[in-house]
Amino acid sequence: MAGSYTKDMMHEEVKERLEKGEVLHIIDVREPEEWESGHIPSAKPMPLGALSLRHGELDRKQPYIVVCRSGNRSGLACELLEQLGYDVTNMTGGMSQWGGEVARG
Repeated sequence: MAGSYTKDMMHEEVKERLEKGEVLHIIDVREPEEWESGHIPSAKPMPLGALSLRHGELDRKQPYIVVCRSGNRSGLACELLEQLGYDVTNMTGGMSQWGGEVARG
């Protein structure tokens, strides 16, 4: 995985927690066309390239789960966001391993 960060969560655990009705704050750092092709319904799109400019939209008091296609870009995002004082967890496996509900568009 890319990036140096402190927490990982398997995609299966994210799916289970969502299925139990838990409210999770998920950031999807993929590019817009990847987002359009399918994303976790509750996720917020925030492409990695825009993260340094848009991180102010996030709440430092809220924990976030970060997702991308495979877990590499989200690892880089976690590294950046941790350095900026956010509580973030990388979803390993990314959307390529995601077996939960998917929204399109």
